[in-house]
Amino acid sequence: MTQRVVVGMSGGVDSSVAALLLKEQGYAVEALFMKNWKETASDGSCLWETDVRDAMEVCDRLGIAINTVDLSAEYWQGVFAGFLHEYDAGRTPNPDVLCNQEVKFKAFLNFALGQSADLLATGHYARIAARNGSRLLLKGADAGKDQSYFLCRLTQAQLQRSMFPVGDLLKADVRKLAARAGLATHAKKDSTGICFVGERPFRDFLSRFLPARPGEIFDADGRVLGKHEGVHFYTIGQRQGLGIGGVSGMADAAWYVARKDPVQNTLLVVQGHDHPLLFSRRLRACGIHWLGMAPDAPLRCTAKIRYRQPDQGCVIDAIDGERVTVTFDKPQRAIAPGQYVVFYDTEACIGSAVIDNVD
Repeated sequence: MTQRVVVGMSGGVDSSVAALLLKEQGYAVEALFMKNWKETASDGSCLWETDVRDAMEVCDRLGIAINTVDLSAEYWQGVFAGFLHEYDAGRTPNPDVLCNQEVKFKAFLNFALGQSADLLATGHYARIAARNGSRLLLKGADAGKDQSYFLCRLTQAQLQRSMFPVGDLLKADVRKLAARAGLATHAKKDSTGICFVGERPFRDFLSRFLPARPGEIFDADGRVLGKHEGVHFYTIGQRQGLGIGGVSGMADAAWYVARKDPVQNTLLVVQGHDHPLLFSRRLRACGIHWLGMAPDAPLRCTAKIRYRQPDQGCVIDAIDGERVTVTFDKPQRAIAPGQYVVFYDTEACIGSAVIDNVD
């Protein structure tokens, strides 16, 4: 029996080519567009209108049916509410990881399965391999586009039901395939910004939900250098938007956020991209999630503390329930609490945890 695959169509070139490849491979393909944000733009238009129009045009070209599903309530509850809570607490969350965990591969996957689909496919640059009855999440073949970092919270059950058709391809080849097939999205710019919220000035967007709480900016010697608008507007390692410029009697070098204190409502800043206070070798993280069997500590592996960071050698020193302690071979710059540390065994993503604090 031909397997029925629902493709999560975003209106971009990657999901378009995912649908193209699956149809060429003989699957029974249908498309589903997710509406996860109900807000309108300043001109009154819906922020997803262009994307759904592009997705419909691609599906018309491919001769496949497309439907839409409104998951805005699930997105707000499962992703955005926690996103705001974390920022309000002075941490730096990653909504794209949460969106995959709570919406795309939970609410959306369940909806697709409820519509009698066998599998869900998306345009993520990652791969899935079978080993001893379980599934491995592997990096995408295009190192510059690999999205395994964002998929680090998936479960075995979700991986069993998921497909990533473009994971073996380079982005340039994806665009060539789309152009050759006459797909309208072949030259469409990749989307950036908050998952499903779009591209916009981040501070302006966040200030609509979290009020400004001005406080003082200090240097490492305790001198007050200026005022900030609220610690939730800044992240560790940030340079832009500090508003302190040159300081009389001090070297003319850029300032960077080194520490945030949400309790005292203060920022500690330092001068120079490579200032020692921006580096740490050790972190503690909570909410550990393993994609397969939980390993024993100590465990030598590699890890990323942010998307697109090259793999960093490290040792998971201790695993205590849902908490882990990690020591890196080399000091890491600008480790931000709230972000994910994602662990790898060569090409395989093996687990992740939420960064809590650093030494």
